Amino acid sequence: MSEFKLPDIGEGIVECEVVEWRVQEGDEIAEDQPVVEVMTDKALVEITAPASGRVTRLHVAKGETARVHEPLFAYQPEGEAVSEASDPGVAETSVSREEPASEPSSEGQAREFILPDIGEGIVECEVVEWRIKEGDTIAEDQPVVDVMTDKAMVEITAPESGRVSRLHVAKGETARVHAPLFAYIPDADASEASTAPERKTEATQASSSAESPRAEAPSPSERRGDGGRGQGQGAYGRIPASPAVRRLLRENDLRLEQVPGSGKDGRVLKGDVLAYLEAGGAAGGETAATSASASLETAEPQAAEARVEPLRGVRAAMAKRMVESASTIPHFQYGEEIDVTELLALRERLKPRAEASEMRLTLMPFFMKALALAVEAFPILNSRLDAEAEEIHYLPHCNVGMAVDGKAGLMVPNVKNVGRLSLLEIAGEVQRLTADARDGRVSQADLRDGTISISNIGALGGTYAAPIINAPEVAIVAIGKTQWLPRFDDQGEVVSRAIMTATWAGDHRLIDGGTIARFCNVWKGFLEEPETMLLELR
Repeated sequence: MSEFKLPDIGEGIVECEVVEWRVQEGDEIAEDQPVVEVMTDKALVEITAPASGRVTRLHVAKGETARVHEPLFAYQPEGEAVSEASDPGVAETSVSREEPASEPSSEGQAREFILPDIGEGIVECEVVEWRIKEGDTIAEDQPVVDVMTDKAMVEITAPESGRVSRLHVAKGETARVHAPLFAYIPDADASEASTAPERKTEATQASSSAESPRAEAPSPSERRGDGGRGQGQGAYGRIPASPAVRRLLRENDLRLEQVPGSGKDGRVLKGDVLAYLEAGGAAGGETAATSASASLETAEPQAAEARVEPLRGVRAAMAKRMVESASTIPHFQYGEEIDVTELLALRERLKPRAEASEMRLTLMPFFMKALALAVEAFPILNSRLDAEAEEIHYLPHCNVGMAVDGKAGLMVPNVKNVGRLSLLEIAGEVQRLTADARDGRVSQADLRDGTISISNIGALGGTYAAPIINAPEVAIVAIGKTQWLPRFDDQGEVVSRAIMTATWAGDHRLIDGGTIARFCNVWKGFLEEPETMLLELR
């Protein structure tokens, strides 16, 4: 029997009222069939069935309040044997004809953790790393598993204290929303289960050893969850390493704790793994000599083979969105040079004040603030075209996105309502979003509702770029590196000035060359004479 827990049904909503059940206990249900209508403080929401099966229990009566992440109804998935505990008659008959029941004391008390909604429109995700393994004790809110959606890395935490009894989805495999992710025995049930006969433990150990091909090799569950216990580990014994490094370890049948990490806090880098392999490192209990011999034998074929990995997560989403944007939006480019000499001088004067507030003041907050001010004069740059290309929607706030080269791939989180924020507030948001993106943990709220974007390629050394619009936005600017170049002043003398390039891409269905040129001139004016922004601040 599986429990369906009420998923997140709106930002900030923690409970709702059950308005109408569309099913009764005992009814057969089909996947995506409407099951119940609930009323939040904002709207009427229809909840559908996660899978085909039979409804066994309705936990919340009509007119009563249901809480998010609490069981809403129970159902027997199609094709799954009916639980003995659900039918006393069946249980009695079954127990009488089977051998002594040694397992129901623990398995009968196990609860299924159902993967909740982890983002609007997301129905599945990849399991990147288990922080636990079967048999581990967990605490409430302890990080249990990292999963990768097509937008960001998400950390799933334990709903309550207990002991993990089963991991349903292996590392690297796909987990589905509203399906069981792992099973656990809550503390209250675990204490009761601990009084079971000792033979159960012995039988479990014997079963595990029989399944393992070699006594010295780690079991699959250990490989999935063991992060080592060495120096420099994070919380719950986890050695820092990126998903790409962990994938490389799996491909070479290595465990993370075998490879010495040279990065911060003991982080294992790709170079560490390659160096370990070149030095004759091997998996499990194999000797260095055996590994070296094997690598010599296979070196030539491996050199001729391409390494293949599936396109998943953020990179898969980026590939899809960029193809869609480039093929459906008629792009045009517009380039400009901006003299940021005065802006750099102003930032140097303001940096000590920002540092006193523990803020790192970069040029990005100035770019964003000037952009929000320029948008007020040209609101077409802060609009959207509807799907049928029949209406222009002028957006009430300027939410400026910034492309960040994060651990999980390219992300574009956005700073909300830039026009109403101070430079220090923008700097704080930029600092927070950059750190989250580089860790691959940007929230869905930070990725939604962007209205115009900035890509700072200059931070990596680029001078020019032809950016692709982040649909459904209508414009994006790529900022190149700042260079000190010779220019003529008003007296005709050659002087050294800080010159930055900016390349715009616009949606030619809405924006023409003249509009973006005039808009860019306003934006450029604010950046070249930053004190003029004071006249526009509220």
